[in-house]
Amino acid sequence: MKTRITELLGIEYPIIQGGMAWVAEYHLAAAVSSAGGLGIIGAASAPPEVVREQVREVKRLTDRPFGVNVMLMNPNAAEVARVVVEEGVPVVTTGAGNPGKFIPMWKEAGVRVIPVIASAAMAKLMERAGADAVVAEGMESGGHIGELTTMALVPQTVDAVQIPVIAAGGIADARGFAAAFMLGAEAVQMGTRFVTAAESIAHKNYKERIVKAKDIDSEVTGRSTGHPIRVLRNQMSRDYLKMEKAGASFEELETLTLGSLRKAVMDGDVKGGSLMAGQIAGLVRQENTCREIIDEIIGQAEKLLKL
Repeated sequence: MKTRITELLGIEYPIIQGGMAWVAEYHLAAAVSSAGGLGIIGAASAPPEVVREQVREVKRLTDRPFGVNVMLMNPNAAEVARVVVEEGVPVVTTGAGNPGKFIPMWKEAGVRVIPVIASAAMAKLMERAGADAVVAEGMESGGHIGELTTMALVPQTVDAVQIPVIAAGGIADARGFAAAFMLGAEAVQMGTRFVTAAESIAHKNYKERIVKAKDIDSEVTGRSTGHPIRVLRNQMSRDYLKMEKAGASFEELETLTLGSLRKAVMDGDVKGGSLMAGQIAGLVRQENTCREIIDEIIGQAEKLLKL
């Protein structure tokens, strides 16, 4: 299945794994890349040397292309950006900000740059800055979200730019994959489906909550702070929303959620942890290997798209 994205990145299938904090580490990234997609290491707020170690571990496990997601709100973002160059990472995706100041350095080093965007205007800005492609992520996705749905965002972004568009948000099976292509996307990015992958280090409690989730089980916290985050409903999210409604300060809300994602992913705390997951969680019904996930989606999508 050839698209401009598969040609650009040197991958077999146009499927990219989301750069999820704590979840997207080298085991998962290497497994996705080995299965023909593009695995991503989520640098999140990790120290630069930890990112460097993760990159080297991926290279030890696979000779396929992979990437690093740089969270631009990370105080260490500039150092992580340099690690990407020093370690010869072939692809970088970015989130939570404008990567413009790093793009010249990455491009000079031959790195493919793919920012995650939530509006067509941002996509145009990234194209002018030299981005090779963009990920148009709808608000159906887990974690930090924008305001537009995938159905609305993707075609408007496709019309706004000449570079390839990757669709994200609400995609977990072949139907979502095919729909993204009908909207003009040339690849998809999936997060929630890969959280439950056999190679994912996410705690079994976290995976089970996703597998058992229904379509209405996610909610959005943090709208009052300007940093909305989609999570599966639990005690922590209920407490957060109650505090938000009562007018709690940003600092009070931050204290409540400090370390909550790690609690969910690493400790399996499904009551007090932040269970980031997209609205599509209700379609994720079992744990599969990355290869099974990718082969299933591509096999069924070829029939749907009559390739």
